[in-house]
Amino acid sequence: MPVPSDAEQLLLRLEWTIIRRLDGLLHGDYRSFFRGPGLDLADLREYQYHDDVRHIDWNVTARMQTPYVREFNEDRDLTAWFLLDLSASLDFGSRVQKQAVSAEFVGVLARLLTRQGNRIGALCYGSEVDTMIPARSGRRHVLHLLQTLLARPVTQPQPTQLASLLQQAAQIMSRRALVFVVSDFISAPGWEQALARLALRHEVIAVRLSDPLEHELPDLGLMLLEDAESGEQLFVDTHDRAFRRRFAELAAARELGLRESFANAGIDALELSTDGDLLDALLRFADLRQLRSRAGIVGKSGGGVPGHLEGRERGASVHAEVAR
Repeated sequence: MPVPSDAEQLLLRLEWTIIRRLDGLLHGDYRSFFRGPGLDLADLREYQYHDDVRHIDWNVTARMQTPYVREFNEDRDLTAWFLLDLSASLDFGSRVQKQAVSAEFVGVLARLLTRQGNRIGALCYGSEVDTMIPARSGRRHVLHLLQTLLARPVTQPQPTQLASLLQQAAQIMSRRALVFVVSDFISAPGWEQALARLALRHEVIAVRLSDPLEHELPDLGLMLLEDAESGEQLFVDTHDRAFRRRFAELAAARELGLRESFANAGIDALELSTDGDLLDALLRFADLRQLRSRAGIVGKSGGGVPGHLEGRERGASVHAEVAR
């Protein structure tokens, strides 16, 4: 009997531990994560509380003297692309590497999509865009994608140019698609504009990977830190409270900058931490998307929620994440 490949073992584990539980908790309905590329008018009915006001048919409302809304059937045949930042900073992690969290996320979402007959493709960035996996469907294609990720060599430290990945993706994707940008967004400036341009045509979800040590340093005395992007090494005294406070302040400022960038691009963002639970993060994100869809603001606020919902959905979106 052949020994299962690393990709096969990973996918089997994800199917048993996450995908099956997602099916039970979402009842097989993955509309919470994304929309199809088109809508077909199905019926008209009276307006009810929580209906999206954008679906009100004003002509019918005027004739009937009571609000009526349109109901739609969503076209579920879509193509999804994973834009994968696999640069050197993704090899970092205090418990597990950010790259491992990325592979698990890709495995779960790719399998959810392909089981519905949708196609998935990927662009991989190491020191440049070096791999393109054409959009196809089926479990075997998911395994091919995962094996490609698991078999990649370690990337040598050098500055990440995330804009290059986003710009090449825009050239490749000729039709409207669902796009997951999976990255820690540690990059040279310029990617913000490229992300906003990509979101003008496609439904884009930023999947931001992080580690607790990137938000706050523990008191461990003298430590040797290395910049994964440049390879520069530096001795620091983490026993110094002023140093730790300054580090946390800079991390918080970076968090705020990321939130603003996602908001300016008008996209949702999913936070995945190396010490977090992937299933819990996906369920929180799905719940957030449902709540905001009812409020009629999905895809327009960059992951933000109304003030009365923000505390309830804390941790599900980049706008609900607070630097620890």
